[in-house]
Amino acid sequence: MSRSVVQRGVERCRECQLPARWCICAGFHAVDCPIQIDVLTHRRELGRPTSTGRLIQRVMTGSKGHVHGHDARLSREDVARPNRTLWILHPAGELPPAGVEPDTLQVLLLDGSWPEAGRMRRSVESWGQLIRLPADLPPSRYGLRRQPAPGMYATIEALGILLEVLGQGEAATRLRIQFELHVYAGLRSRGAAHEAAEFLAGSLLPETMPDCLRTLTERRRCGPDPRGSDTA
Repeated sequence: MSRSVVQRGVERCRECQLPARWCICAGFHAVDCPIQIDVLTHRRELGRPTSTGRLIQRVMTGSKGHVHGHDARLSREDVARPNRTLWILHPAGELPPAGVEPDTLQVLLLDGSWPEAGRMRRSVESWGQLIRLPADLPPSRYGLRRQPAPGMYATIEALGILLEVLGQGEAATRLRIQFELHVYAGLRSRGAAHEAAEFLAGSLLPETMPDCLRTLTERRRCGPDPRGSDTA
């Protein structure tokens, strides 16, 4: 993949965390859902611009973030909401039970690398019910990181799948659009124009956000690239 403007220390947008040249805030839309969504983020993940936990907290209405680490001692009472059944999404869990009312649920997402998520799971699994996603799903589309094995997904992708399973199709679609916009702009910021074009081939963005895509494409370059790669 081509060189990354992120690694060159360019100025980032404070909201979307992307380089200012590829800011996607104009395409932001909040996602409403009766399920309470919270994110437990590993402390090391806080400084990773590819983290999708931050994106979840930004777009999901009412979502709250919590930090897991040596200096962050959380208890169930710090996270669990009154009158909500707490589910913790992790592959070690069971399939979601049928017939659960969405407005009685709270879902806790574990945001970190896979080893980090495993350690977080062991510290919080007594707080609620471990829930996993169905098997035989399409592969991850998170082109900004490589998933270590099939069936593993970015945190925001996993949330979208769970929302579909729970009958929240409209929220899942709106979340997917925000995710795809984040990935597309992230690929372009790395100079990966070819990968970004391939990503769009299976994306909702050309249909749902044509003006936003046009604006991203038509902006002027930040400066000349002597090697000719598309990094602006």
